[in-house]
Amino acid sequence: MNTLSYKTVSANSATVNKEWVLIDAAEQPLGRMSSIAAKFLRGKYKTNFTPHVDCGDNVIIINADKITLSGNKWSEKTYIRHTGYPGGQRSLTANELFAKDPTRVVERAVKGMLPKNKLGSAIYRNLKVYSGAEHGHEAQQPKTINLNEVK
Repeated sequence: MNTLSYKTVSANSATVNKEWVLIDAAEQPLGRMSSIAAKFLRGKYKTNFTPHVDCGDNVIIINADKITLSGNKWSEKTYIRHTGYPGGQRSLTANELFAKDPTRVVERAVKGMLPKNKLGSAIYRNLKVYSGAEHGHEAQQPKTINLNEVK
């Protein structure tokens, strides 16, 4: 057995194959849909996955205004931020944030599942979220993903 034939393949920016993926979030639970989107953004399903390289796909999420949350999460889930000033902690419930902008609820959920470093920020830029069924990326010919069939 020749052990030299088993080379570890490490992806870099020149060898990465980035695709466009379309996810329909209508009537889908927020957490399950977000974890699948984060997996595609990170590229963890690819055979040449490399942890320190952005080898994931570009993800388009449509119908963000039709997501579902189970239980009392609409009224009890809080999003906390800080203005930077003393006593500047502000919070919104999921219902209040959804009323302002439905896409921000999905964006925050996916961003929380990405690495908290420069690579995570670069990967987050590959996410496009739209509240309706229309998106401006038809030219990229995105591949539609059925969330009920993805593991």
